[in-house]
Amino acid sequence: MRDEGWDERLHRADAGAIYLHVPFCARKCAYCDFASWATPGDDPAMPRYRDALMRQLGEASELGLVGNAATAYVGGGTPTLLGAGLGRLAARVRAVAPCVEELSCEANPDSLSDEVLACAAEAGVTRLSIGVQSLADEELVQLGRIHDAACARERVSEAVSAGFDVSVDLMCATPLQTRESWRETLLGALGLGVGHVSVYPLAIEEGTALARRVGDDDPAWNDTAVQAERMTDAERLLEDAGLMRYEVASYARTGHACRHNVAYWTGVPYLGLGTGAASMLAREGYERLRGVCEALPAAPDDAVRARLVCTTGRAELAGLADAAFDVEFLTLREAVAEDLMLGARLVSGLDPVLVVFARGIVGDALDDTLWGCLLDGLLVERDGRMAPTRKGWLLGNDLFGRLWDLAGR
Repeated sequence: MRDEGWDERLHRADAGAIYLHVPFCARKCAYCDFASWATPGDDPAMPRYRDALMRQLGEASELGLVGNAATAYVGGGTPTLLGAGLGRLAARVRAVAPCVEELSCEANPDSLSDEVLACAAEAGVTRLSIGVQSLADEELVQLGRIHDAACARERVSEAVSAGFDVSVDLMCATPLQTRESWRETLLGALGLGVGHVSVYPLAIEEGTALARRVGDDDPAWNDTAVQAERMTDAERLLEDAGLMRYEVASYARTGHACRHNVAYWTGVPYLGLGTGAASMLAREGYERLRGVCEALPAAPDDAVRARLVCTTGRAELAGLADAAFDVEFLTLREAVAEDLMLGARLVSGLDPVLVVFARGIVGDALDDTLWGCLLDGLLVERDGRMAPTRKGWLLGNDLFGRLWDLAGR
């Protein structure tokens, strides 16, 4: 990320980060409500979709939107289902965004073959985020995962041996999970030599297979107290092993934090391409995109930021000129409130540059809100920054809601 003031960041004419969405999975997991669909491995839709993403990357480059991006992330879905095609997509990112220093790809153990590892390494992928979720076979079955614990261990180990910076995703407060099995999953992941672990309580999303299975019940295994206990256990075990929490759900060894995710929490504009992909662009960057996407609406006079979600179907994805988006515009005050809210996810806390800038926009309401969060134990002053406490994370809806209320909506 370039060294820049908040005003410059709010008026940046390009994207500092790139996200590419691959919406294909071998099978839909029981809890998943993402934009992804079960797709046979030989379906010609996958190479067509990959080629469309590569075409859009080229168009974005011609618009001057991605040349200075510092990070890129290929997510899904299951990008590793693309096989060798994942390497070709990553190579295209490298070609159009030469300043990218961290290039991450999501992976599932069952499709993270030796061929995919080799192609990804050759194309310049630096980081793999592997969806392990659990190292207990019975828990994986309940979640609808395809791989088993042995497969996860073997594939993560191979990725580490291949020289990638490896992260694993783990899920807590799930069916059949116990406090002891959660501990065993955490210790098992640590034993594989990874540098980054993300932990998430399971969310039971409406319309998923898991939600239909649970019905109207509030299962005891997903109770908020259980979630808090599991997240606290994770914090203790991971930090004892040298992985320090840097974001509400993420732990890393020194130098292994995910720069792409940090960009999301620190107001860096990003461009998302593909079905369901989200973008956040300053007005200037939005106008560049609108130069080719004629269907995009004109920004209101008071807008400084645009949030977009691509609504083009996976079968229809082609060039940027044909892409469709849902768009939300934010005023300066709303953008500042959003950055304060997202910044409160980080252990380091709110950037003092942002706080000074926000005070000039929001006025006394900012100090009133921060003081109230301090008094209620949601924030603490540490090293000259307002940083979230454990209570602030556990009561995240309260903390984040107070900061977003500064938007004045």
